[in-house]
Amino acid sequence: MSMALEPSVKTALFVPGSRPDRFAKALATGADRVIVDFEDAVEEALKQQARANLAAFLAANPEVTVVVRVNACGHPEHEADLAFCRGFAQVSAILLPKAESAEQVNHAALSGKRIWPLIESAEGLRNLAEIAFANGVERLAFGALDLGLDLGLQATSTAAVRIFDQVRYSILLNTRLARLARPLDTVFPDFSDSEGLAAFARDALHMGFGGMLCIHPAQVPVAAAVFQPSAQEIEWARKVLQAAEGAPGAFRLEGKMIDAPVIAAARRVLKRD
Repeated sequence: MSMALEPSVKTALFVPGSRPDRFAKALATGADRVIVDFEDAVEEALKQQARANLAAFLAANPEVTVVVRVNACGHPEHEADLAFCRGFAQVSAILLPKAESAEQVNHAALSGKRIWPLIESAEGLRNLAEIAFANGVERLAFGALDLGLDLGLQATSTAAVRIFDQVRYSILLNTRLARLARPLDTVFPDFSDSEGLAAFARDALHMGFGGMLCIHPAQVPVAAAVFQPSAQEIEWARKVLQAAEGAPGAFRLEGKMIDAPVIAAARRVLKRD
């Protein structure tokens, strides 16, 4: 079963474990979480060095907390990565790539860390319900590029988007059933397209996602602005909740009908704040 949930995560920024010069810069972006990547962003010969880099950085910066993307189950460095995470209180969660079974998640959870399973394969999709209810899971996420490769899609095509939206639905459904924190949407690969990123993030927000994975510091403020409620939304939500105090059932506010679902939506807006 899931642990007590942390505050919402709107932006989670990847930084390669092989680039310790970028750790502080990533943290300075204001991302809700920085994910130090031991997996895809690190070449095989530098896997052990990536752990040493992060160990030195955390020792020198005891106030810092990070998420770590470990190498996938079955990789020669997987167990060493889990042991590393277990040994550092500053590692707040483990992003588990290519998660394909509850057993894999349960094993990672023995580290005592919150687990973010990353769905990147057909096998992971098939077992998503079991994964969502596995030990230590806090929130779900998915990786469109690896998943598209496994499914034989052209991942950047409009046709693939239709498939990925079905993946999003499955993630949302299982998030709700397992009472997890809101999930994170996949990365937007073109970090030079801020308008495209904002539209992508807006779609994710409207589909019920709490935030998204980011691959470049420039993406953080753009995505954060989308997932953060506007001043107008906050004002509206506060008005609704204030008017709802002592109001009988449904009532009218500024010409609009307010009932239980609208009140619940207002509470949800303030939780995003």
